[in-house]
Amino acid sequence: MVIINMLILASQSPRRKELLHKLVDDFLIIPANVDEHVKVDDVTDLPLEASKLKARAIKKLHPEADVIGSDTVVIIDGEILGKPHTEQEAFDMLKKLSGKKHIVVSGYCYIKGDKEIANKVITEVYFNELSDDLIKRYISTGSPMDKAGAYGIQDKEFDLVYRIKGSLDNVIGLPTEDIYEKCFKD
Repeated sequence: MVIINMLILASQSPRRKELLHKLVDDFLIIPANVDEHVKVDDVTDLPLEASKLKARAIKKLHPEADVIGSDTVVIIDGEILGKPHTEQEAFDMLKKLSGKKHIVVSGYCYIKGDKEIANKVITEVYFNELSDDLIKRYISTGSPMDKAGAYGIQDKEFDLVYRIKGSLDNVIGLPTEDIYEKCFKD
């Protein structure tokens, strides 16, 4: 199958799909099956490098298509908090974030023809103090289990975050403002 002049999102994230619709109406979703474990000197470069791997893998399979890959990590005190595998891991992550500032870094890579645009966007996130009871109630919803750092900033009923400095869309998983400025604005 040859895909011509179509944008492919190299991610299966429902949040990225929703956010990309802010920029374009039509695109395909073809998740990249790549090993995202890359060596970097600066931990904030990890999502940038992973997004390049994803975009390049899909571009290789569909050379006539435009491709965007993205990856997001939550970092606190130099430690990456990925997606929790258990409720206990989710609890531990949320306790670690409670009452503190952390950063969310998203990398993206957009490939159109032989042109590649890649960037990372950093947002500071400030958490409220979270009680054990609140954390347990939040985990019981299942929402934390598929999200880096075990939380979704869009889960407003739990009042996890009191402030952010930077892009909200970045925290959700795709820095739409930066992508628009660097990739789609003509």
